[in-house]
Amino acid sequence: MKKQIPLFIVIVLSFLFAAWAVVPHKISEEFYQGYLVFVRAMSPFGVILGIMSITMVNTVRIKRKVPNWQYSYVTLIAVYATAAIGFIWGTSEGSPYIWIFKNVQMPMSATMFSLLAFYISTAAYKAFRARSAEATVLLIAAIIVMLGQVPYGVMISPKIPGFAQWILDVPNLASKRGFMLGVGLGMTAVSLKIMLGIERAYLGGGD
Repeated sequence: MKKQIPLFIVIVLSFLFAAWAVVPHKISEEFYQGYLVFVRAMSPFGVILGIMSITMVNTVRIKRKVPNWQYSYVTLIAVYATAAIGFIWGTSEGSPYIWIFKNVQMPMSATMFSLLAFYISTAAYKAFRARSAEATVLLIAAIIVMLGQVPYGVMISPKIPGFAQWILDVPNLASKRGFMLGVGLGMTAVSLKIMLGIERAYLGGGD
């Protein structure tokens, strides 16, 4: 029964949502609005579950003293201190909570994305090396697109920005649409498997 009941709930709700998406009726719309109320009521429990999960994971890391376990202290202190500050002083403009967000969270995010740019550059250098005909085409297209975004491209040739835009609008968009079609078909196949009870990995694996 531990798996049959969740499986039954998933199958019934999935077909109800499919009916809501394709049947424009008052009953289906009322069902969806009721579901939104239910989701808002369940959101606090999701937050509690997330806090419990991050606490348990980092507590285990500290007890076992895994590599870099000291950072788990920083994580736990940051989570609970920020939550306490938000509850005590509120989250309005000018509060300590907003100060932490602007002076701690935002600089850390900017630093993380700045470091990520170097990793992307390294990966691009490795991927764009002309080892084959396909890699050569990719390398040439990337160079043209990059030149089309900077003033140097116009200085080299006034046709480069237009050609770079053509690359983005025609071959790049075509490949992007093909990729999205593949993703959409894959999502549809997985959704049908879940709706029919074939895919049960979300229950913990097995039948």
